Amino acid sequence: MTFIVARVMLKAVVVRALQVISRLRRGRRPGVHTFAWAATAGLAALLHAPLQAAHGIAWGEALKYPPGFSHFDYVNPAAPKGGTINLDGYGSFDKLNPFTLKGIAAAGTGALMFETLAEPSKDEPFSMYGLLADDIRFAEDGLSITFRLNAAARFSDGSPVTAEDVLHSFVTLTSRQAHPRYRQSFADVAQARVIDSRTVRFDFKRRNHELHMIIGIQMPVFSRNWGKGKSFTDLVEDEPIASGPYRIERLEWGRSIVYRRNPNYWANDLNVRRGMFNFDRIVYKYFKDETARLEGFKAGEFDWIYENSARNWARGHTGPRYASGELVKREFPHSNAAGMQGFALNARRAQFADVRVRRAIALAMDFEWMNRQVFYGQYRRTPSFFTNTDMVATGQPDQDELAYLEPLRKQLTPEVFGEVPLPPTTAAPSSLRANLRLARSLLTDAGWRVDDEGVLRNASGQAFAFEFLTYSKAFERVAESWVRNLAKLGIEVTMRTTDPALYRKRIEEYDFDAIVHVFSASQTPGNELVESYTSGAVAEKGSQNMPGIRDPSIDALVSRILESRSRPELAAGARALDRVLRHGYYMVPHFHTPANRVAFSKRLGHPETIPRYYWSPTWMLKTWWVQPDAAGARSR
Repeated sequence: MTFIVARVMLKAVVVRALQVISRLRRGRRPGVHTFAWAATAGLAALLHAPLQAAHGIAWGEALKYPPGFSHFDYVNPAAPKGGTINLDGYGSFDKLNPFTLKGIAAAGTGALMFETLAEPSKDEPFSMYGLLADDIRFAEDGLSITFRLNAAARFSDGSPVTAEDVLHSFVTLTSRQAHPRYRQSFADVAQARVIDSRTVRFDFKRRNHELHMIIGIQMPVFSRNWGKGKSFTDLVEDEPIASGPYRIERLEWGRSIVYRRNPNYWANDLNVRRGMFNFDRIVYKYFKDETARLEGFKAGEFDWIYENSARNWARGHTGPRYASGELVKREFPHSNAAGMQGFALNARRAQFADVRVRRAIALAMDFEWMNRQVFYGQYRRTPSFFTNTDMVATGQPDQDELAYLEPLRKQLTPEVFGEVPLPPTTAAPSSLRANLRLARSLLTDAGWRVDDEGVLRNASGQAFAFEFLTYSKAFERVAESWVRNLAKLGIEVTMRTTDPALYRKRIEEYDFDAIVHVFSASQTPGNELVESYTSGAVAEKGSQNMPGIRDPSIDALVSRILESRSRPELAAGARALDRVLRHGYYMVPHFHTPANRVAFSKRLGHPETIPRYYWSPTWMLKTWWVQPDAAGARSR
């Protein structure tokens, strides 16, 4: 971090200068005393002067973009502005506040209306550049970060963004009125305090390798006047007062919402916003199921679609409009960490508490058959919680991993110090029959046996049965062969598909046996590990710890990872964590693809340079545009 280096060099210069001045003063040459006093005062003032510290910060490597850079490489700075883009929403929505636990926020509210103190770069693993803040000062001891706000920053009502607003946002988000994820993410912040009207400082309880970064890029800032006088939990229908580029033009609750670009948006010419947010209007129209969504797109109801169904991608995106080039179908490569998607087995339930049972259930999934027969060969098997990064555990633990694991040896099973498990395979010489044979052996060891009627029961006669809960017919198709194979073990699985609102309510309260869950990952894992894998999140409503992972050794590993001081140290800690998680068999690993599957209208344009780390819907909202000569650049 260049500003730290600069300060260290400045200290060295000052110390050396003071030593010289001291010797001159001892010599008592005429005029030297006055010179020494003035020089000492001047240098001391220089040392303690507020640093114009940095336009940005990168973790683990140097910043890519220098001070005063014009724009990010993955945008078109001359992108035309105007036109309307029509997008799909899924299910329904019942609120405009995306930061509370209860309810479903309208699509686009977070990305289009709210901003953070800094903007992450999408072609660097972990960096940020000033957005609402124009100056960032990170303390040398790693225990505080200070942001000076851009004097031009304005909310949608025209009022300036002040340090009091930042403080209000932080206090509100970390209160019991907001979603628990913010309390978990910012738990190591000791206090936030206003220094002056444009300066706010966050002090930390301990060193945390990413806390200063996520405060910058993950803490939304909103006005103190948004819903003034109301409880934050009751702030449902009030239009947000925030600093983002769009405002709500109109909405029909649960069915559609229209955003219009704010003509007075304060950051139009800011380098981290140049070439971004180019649509005049963004329209979301909601569909109740995936079939209606796909057919709506093909009929021209909307202009862009992110496709997560392999079946739809292979067979659904066809027809005359594709053949004519009016609709474009394209895969955009990415370097994103794939994380872990899989069937999450709720270890809060008694039948999933035994690791042998969880491993047996994982053995019933035949990925090779699924990829061949259901997914048209589009996927790769996901082996790790940090897939597509340098933090995937392989083979036996290396010396760097052992530095994390050895202090926990008494808490860990001996297997952790051996080969890391890979997802089961049915590719020759392996087979589904062999996998199910091993599964039966594990279930027998765990006290479950198949009776004369082919039903798996425990010593008390209780049958092994559970419910697979989903909101998507697509996930039913994913689960079908797994459910059939579990039946061969005497396990009865009921598949239940419910609407998105009820599904969300049930998973927030952990009222499920098994679901499809995604543990997202990044190239620089940090505080999200607390919400995903630690014991404290097991009972916290709305956390990401869906499997109910409760393991003191994992808690200890996460705590150490958060104190990492270098990239190699972080990577070793993450590999150790990956190893322990995989030996716990909390997930039945699924699959991933190295590209974003997108179909869109030819009237849309996008930058030639594609970022390295991105989620395609947000990339589209930020950097795409309507072609100026497109006949379809109309409002609906």
